[in-house]
This record gives sequence, structure tokens and C-alpha cells, in this order.
Amino acid sequence: SYAVEKRMLHADGRVLHMLAHVSLMHGDGERPLYFLVQLVDLSERRRAEAEGIDVDWPDTCDTERGTVAYPSFFAPTCYAPFEGDNGGATDQGVTGDSIKIVWYLGPDEDPIIDFITEGISDDTAADTRATVEGFNEFFGHFAETYGREVDLEFYEATGTADDEIAARADAVAIAEDQQPFMVMNGPALTSAFAEELAARGVSCIQCGPTQPQGFYEEADPYLLMINMSSEQGQFHTAAFLGRQLAGKPAAFAGDDLADEERVFGLVYLNSVENAEEGVQQLEDRLAEEGVDLAESVGYDSPITLQTTAPNVIAKLKDAGVTTVLFAGDPVAPRELTREATAQDWFPEWVVTPSSILVDTNVFSRTYDQDQWAHAFGVSTSAVHVDPSNQGSAFLYQWYFGEAPLADDTVALLSAQLNTFFNVVQGVGPDLTRQAFRDTIFAAEPTPSAVTQPSLSWGDKGIWPETDWLGIDDATLIWWDPEAEGPDERGDVAPGMWHYVDGGVRYLPAEWPEGDPALFDPEGAVA
Repeated sequence: SYAVEKRMLHADGRVLHMLAHVSLMHGDGERPLYFLVQLVDLSERRRAEAEGIDVDWPDTCDTERGTVAYPSFFAPTCYAPFEGDNGGATDQGVTGDSIKIVWYLGPDEDPIIDFITEGISDDTAADTRATVEGFNEFFGHFAETYGREVDLEFYEATGTADDEIAARADAVAIAEDQQPFMVMNGPALTSAFAEELAARGVSCIQCGPTQPQGFYEEADPYLLMINMSSEQGQFHTAAFLGRQLAGKPAAFAGDDLADEERVFGLVYLNSVENAEEGVQQLEDRLAEEGVDLAESVGYDSPITLQTTAPNVIAKLKDAGVTTVLFAGDPVAPRELTREATAQDWFPEWVVTPSSILVDTNVFSRTYDQDQWAHAFGVSTSAVHVDPSNQGSAFLYQWYFGEAPLADDTVALLSAQLNTFFNVVQGVGPDLTRQAFRDTIFAAEPTPSAVTQPSLSWGDKGIWPETDWLGIDDATLIWWDPEAEGPDERGDVAPGMWHYVDGGVRYLPAEWPEGDPALFDPEGAVA
């Protein structure tokens, strides 16, 4: 059986797309597959043709696809070349011929970040700077920026990722000395940088760790994020647990626990801002889905877990937990899984969207594999593609003829600039911070595909409140310690995440009921 929902999307009264949303049910009627099919694409080029407008399209436009001319399914719409007066200095950091943005660079040496990324990345700040400069040139070449070039400057942090005092001082220095239109990135473990910039009327994309809803409401219109917040991730986690796991045996745990009805426990990083508030929110979300937590245990840092892991595992085990929800950093599971094996306890390990980088092959290979063979969960990541013909590194190589210097972290360095240029193109010549925010809020979600998350901002009916964060959808994954293939750095070895049902992605309200197709290679993609 199937149902088709057609809708027309409008912008300024013009028809842009017609979409069909098809929900196909399996024979058992329990597990739907969702497809979003684009039937018609009336691009700027086709609209011009339909209206009889003669446009001298530049080489940067692919007139067959109606998109900018770089090889990507996700290439944005091509805009007609701009001629005329762009209004000059429309906002701080904007002149008639430039838009100033500042890229925040973390220090080359940061004990916490270095501990987390040891053996994973050796990219330096200089590598990052060179690669970001390249992407600025790349996106600037294809985007219509209405007579202005993007003036990219850098700011080197004066403190570590968790130094609140240094973060505020850095924000003040950027706001007062560089006076940009927008900042990109910030310290990873404090919101002080973002808070200070917003207080001084400076916009920022991906400005540090995600925060509760009220933080962005108070900072409106200055702060926007690319990733999903922990608060939003909780809706996905609760829906998955309540509709597919709760009230059933812990079938994916070790033999001693596999026949027991699931008892859920939580391990979380309690040193991040608003950690306790986040735990309470998670408990509320779970309760809405009929799920209770038998035990919640916080840890201060992955470093201290080297001595506190025995106590963490003992608490969960004594509470009768069969299924551990993890919300923390990518190093902590290494200590936790080793200790769980030492205590002869083999629960299910559930990755959540708050588990930063735990859903990567490169980190998961460092965990105790006897434990991680029972790992699965919800991820905002997407099915991996061959980096030689798709993705950030491919586009960089295609354009410049050489690999990016930041080859370990290149995938993390393009989204902010890509978003920025696409929105500037949509704003038009009258570029202001408010117009930037209004344009990104008005834009339709980015294409839905298994190889890339869909992003949207504003009020799209996806979340119960206004959305200042990008990623909306998530997918289901499970760990196979025997499967061999490349990790995110290209190193081939055993241990791979598998994406259920080919990587099909769900919005929070779309998670189906029924038994999940976990640890089943049929239909899964590594």
C-alpha cells in the first residue's frame, strides 16, 4: 500500500518545486520506507526561459541542471548575474565590494581536544587555515554575491576549548577590532564565546557547543548552528526507544541479558554546560514514549574515566540495566567498554545523537570489540560515499587539482561556508544580519538523501519550537566488528558501522513502530 502527498513550494509567489512524499509499507505492515521524490524543478534558469527573459548565463552555471556548475547532487540553484547598485554598506562588515567574515581557529595545543583526537587527526591550525581559504575561493567562485567578495579573516584563540574567560575576551576582540558581518566556529566546550558575540550584535554560525532552546531565542537573530542540538536529538532517541525497543527482551545484549526485558540506563558527560538540565529533558522525552531510566551516571571527562569507570559500570550493573544509552565524548566508551568486560557485563550499547563522533568507524575501532559488538543506535551521520568521487575532499581536489592540507578534518570545514554563500545568494543585494536570518528561516529543507542529512531552520513543523539548528533527520546504525573497510581517514581495517535499510532517514515524528532491522546485513549499507 502507498500514499502520495503532493505539495507545491512557493517563494515570492513563484513555483519552485513539486514533491511527492511516498510511504511504502513492508508486507507485514509494520515498517514503512520513506522516499522524497522531486518531480519538477523550476530553477531560476527555467523560470527565466518560461518568462521569456534572455539571460547571459556564466560558465559557473550548469544550464542543463539549473544549478551551479560543480559536480554534486547537492549543488545549489544557479542565480542570474547581478547588475546594478547593491546598496553599499548595508550592515556592519559589509561594503559595496566586500563582506567580512572571521573564522575562529582553536589553538594548536589544547590538552582536552588533543586527548580526544590523538591518533585520529594531525591537522594543524595552518592546515585548517589553508583548507578554509580554499573553500572560500571555491564557493565564492560559484555563488552570486551581488558585486561583493567575501573577505575571510582568521582569529587564533587565546585559550583552550573550555576556557570561558578567554572565550569572552576573544569574542570582544573580534567584535571590536575586526568588526565582521559574521563569525564561524568557536570554542568547543563553552557557550561564552557565542553569548558574548550575540550580546554585541555579531552573527555566528556553528559558534561552539549546542545549547537549550532559550539560548537561541534570547540571541535571535545572531546565532545559527549546522548540527542538531542535544535537545532535538532526544526526540529521535525517545521515539526510537519507545516505538522499537521498550517492553521487549534485550535481544542484542550478551547471552546473560538477552532474554531479560530491557532496563535502560544513561551515561552522560556532566561537565558540559546545562548537563543536568539535559538529563531531565531526556527523562521527560522518554516518559512521553513510555520509557523510564533505571539509573543515570555522569562522568567529568574521558581523562578521569580512567579511574572512575569501575564505579560507573558497577552502578549500571547493580541497577539491573540491560541497555546503556550513551551521551558523551568519543573517547569515553573506550574506558567504559574495557571496564564492562572486566566486570563480565555485556549490555546493549545505544549511541545517541548526543554521542559526538562515537558513530564514526575511526573512534569505534578503539573500543572493546567484545562489548561494541552489541552497539547500535540513532545517528545524524549519513551513509558514507567514496571520497574520490563525492564529498568535500572530492570537490576540493576537483577544483584545485590537489588534496586539501587538512585531509583528516576536511569534511568538517565546508558546511559553514557552503551554508553562508547559499544564504547570501538568497538574500540578495540588501545584506543585513536580520535578512540573513529571515532568508535561512524561509528556505525549504535541503534535499532529503541517504548520503547527507537534510537541514532546515525556522518553523517547518518538524520541531515543537522555532529551529535555529540545521540537521533535522536521523538514521539507525549498528556495529559490525568483523566487517572490513575504510574508516573516515581511509584506513582499511575490521570494524564498520552499518546503516539499516540502506540508510533511510527519519524526521522525529516518522520513526516507525515494530522490531528494528538491527544486526541484519540484508538491506544494510556499511
